[in-house]
Amino acid sequence: MASTFLGIELGKRAVSAHEQALNTTGHNLSNASTEGYSRQRVEITAFDPIYLPGLEREETPGQLGQGPIVARIERLRDQLLDQRIVTQAAGEGYWGTRDPYIRMMEQIYLEPGENSIRSKMDAFWDAWQELSVYPADTAPRNAVVERGKTLIDAIHDRYQSLKGLQDMAEEDIRLTVDRVNELSRQIAGLNRDIQRVKAQGDNPNDLMDRRDLMVDKLSSIIDVSINNRDPDEFMVHTAGMVLVQGQIGRQFELQPGNETQEYSQIAWADIKEPIQFRGGSLAALVELRDETIRSEIQSLDSMTMNFADMVNEVHRGGYGINGSTGQDFFTEHHFVTNVNGNYDRDGDGEYDSTYIFRITGTNTLENQAQVGLQGTITLSGAGGNVAVQYYPTDTVSDIVARINNSGAEVTARINRDGHLSFKGTVTGDRAHPDFVIRHIEDSGRFLAGYAGVLNASGADGAFDWGGADAVSVLSGSAADFSTSPIAHPAGWIEVNPALIKDPASVAAGFGENGRAAHPGNGSAALAIAAIRNSTVMVGQLGTFDDYFADAVGRMGMLGEQSGRALETQNLVMKQLKDMRQSVSGVNMDEELANMIKYQHGYAAAARFVTTMNSMLDTLINRMGV
Repeated sequence: MASTFLGIELGKRAVSAHEQALNTTGHNLSNASTEGYSRQRVEITAFDPIYLPGLEREETPGQLGQGPIVARIERLRDQLLDQRIVTQAAGEGYWGTRDPYIRMMEQIYLEPGENSIRSKMDAFWDAWQELSVYPADTAPRNAVVERGKTLIDAIHDRYQSLKGLQDMAEEDIRLTVDRVNELSRQIAGLNRDIQRVKAQGDNPNDLMDRRDLMVDKLSSIIDVSINNRDPDEFMVHTAGMVLVQGQIGRQFELQPGNETQEYSQIAWADIKEPIQFRGGSLAALVELRDETIRSEIQSLDSMTMNFADMVNEVHRGGYGINGSTGQDFFTEHHFVTNVNGNYDRDGDGEYDSTYIFRITGTNTLENQAQVGLQGTITLSGAGGNVAVQYYPTDTVSDIVARINNSGAEVTARINRDGHLSFKGTVTGDRAHPDFVIRHIEDSGRFLAGYAGVLNASGADGAFDWGGADAVSVLSGSAADFSTSPIAHPAGWIEVNPALIKDPASVAAGFGENGRAAHPGNGSAALAIAAIRNSTVMVGQLGTFDDYFADAVGRMGMLGEQSGRALETQNLVMKQLKDMRQSVSGVNMDEELANMIKYQHGYAAAARFVTTMNSMLDTLINRMGV
């Protein structure tokens, strides 16, 4: 038989259920503007009836219900959509970080313009042209020195600006790594709390919202994927490894740079292995620092080094009005003090490497002469050695062009004296230094006999930097070579202080038969001015004008690419977030409608309790004996 007070219990459950539903609605409304909040819904179900099948029961028809009960409070989320957003956020974070840096780089170049390096270099060439017309005068020499100083100042400014951006990226990387470590710890801590709540049979909706928000923030910094198939071990993966596993949040660390790797490297703190990210703001910062900005600095260094080397090459052979000769116009600071370029690379106290920037052959060549030889020239490259074939019908200029277009990190040119000259360029491998020739080998006789660069053909006669006294394989004692410069010549190159002190030492003419140049001889100044329009740049760039045109075009393409990519990523993320908002966001109208519904349910349940109370009062207090 049903209890007399069944109605009171039933009404109590109804009041409690609708009260909890009203509280949840209020919770939704009050968190409508909370970042990462997902609206929650109360699932109200009927409580188990008094009599269940298979149990002894009273012979009365039907089952007596016991009112409603709150089965669970769930948050509304689309897991597939969440995973799509996590995946896409890495792209938005990458381009959102990269684009501002590219814009700042564009502001550094100022090309073309009156204050650009190109305009100052044009003025420098004009000064030499003027000196070639008036080689006996002092004023043109002063103009050459002053315009040289102005040009070098402009090069220094660009280098310092690019270096400042690189340092800024390094500092951003440090801050971002700290942020990733903090998010990793927070997600692991939330996993612990969520697991405890679930163990008690409850849904930790607010805690899971906070965890999903942390994952969203993390996914914009690094490329991550989530695995929540195991309810007890929520996992976050990045770079092919586990970052968060349940209550364990792994950490990153920054390993300090070294001689060739100036900046820090990101690694796992526990296993010390380096990490390579594919997306997110951290990947953008690392790529900007180690590739994009580094490449621009290398390009500026390459232009500066070759510009100074070629001007010095001519200037050393000329004479000043005071009879001085053999002086460089620009200062050269060598990386090693050993005259043969020997260097102790591993720091064990013994020479183990040879750092050579330029090697020049002893024989005079004709550009259009056919070599009549066949063989393979092997040169060092970024991913390994590069082979350059030559044939009997090739001219000297054909072979030089083939070397410069091969992608090797060694380039060639025929200098003013008609000698074949090799130069080390910047390298794409951060483990190797710039402006170092690492390998030159010839299977035939072009370098060994024809050009006078090497003593012998084959591997035994090859020049290789991986040992001391490598210059011993060069052709005879007459072979000309120069040791490698200190890194980043764009930052330290200066006009020779001796010329600033005495401009009369600025060379204007070439001497004859060992005698100083005549005061009216402007041949040296004219030769330097001719560098402006000559094919003198090494590699695939022909002239200095090609360098500036390439720099402007490159920066324009980078800016256009980053701007369009960021716009596309923003649009995609907006669509995805709008879709998630339609599912998980708080709708005010809907919540107000629910509030009215639950309010009416609460009032009806309360009225039912009042009615049952009145009935019981009649039964208990008004029935006589």
